[in-house]
Amino acid sequence: MTPSNSIVVARPAAPAMLVLLFHGVGASAADLVPLARLLAAARPRAMVVSVEAPFPSGFGSGRQWFSVQGVTEANRPERIAQAMPAFIAAVSDWQKEAGADPGATTLVGFSQGAIMSLESTQVEAAPARRVVSIAGRFATPVRRAAPGVRFHLIHGDQDGVVPAAHSSQAAVQLRELGAQVTIDLLPGLGHGIDARAAQLVLDYVGAAQG
Repeated sequence: MTPSNSIVVARPAAPAMLVLLFHGVGASAADLVPLARLLAAARPRAMVVSVEAPFPSGFGSGRQWFSVQGVTEANRPERIAQAMPAFIAAVSDWQKEAGADPGATTLVGFSQGAIMSLESTQVEAAPARRVVSIAGRFATPVRRAAPGVRFHLIHGDQDGVVPAAHSSQAAVQLRELGAQVTIDLLPGLGHGIDARAAQLVLDYVGAAQG
């Protein structure tokens, strides 16, 4: 499953790594192209793709992995679980195109895209070894620290959609489970990506192998 509206920003002849970007609910692959272009410039040997979510958004425009209409703390985990096979399949399909294994794969997600990226590490075989979460959260307290996965949590401290406390709590839980994790809380940033957040993403992806 590689939706036709996903945008391949960079495709080197022999990619050394794969970077997949996942947008928020009600948005589209095009919304993360500016960040994807920065990543492609910083990592010229990387295949960089902004992935389109598969389902129409309940907001009337854009796409989504799962509906947030009527979402609660109680029903969010089940909605994510239902969407996860399609998410894992999308990552796997792009890995096949790039000739990349999980060790050479980085997931960069914003909001719902970050939620799906983080939760993908809770399945039996995590699809990537590096996850950069911007304004994201786990659906429930962290259950496992997938071996070898590095987490980078970036969050605006004024986020009124996904409160930054979710990232702070996740960082504590991940560390308690032995995971490698960094967290950056950005003063004054709401639910979005500013120049500071973009630079942090570049720094973390730039530190990846390949």
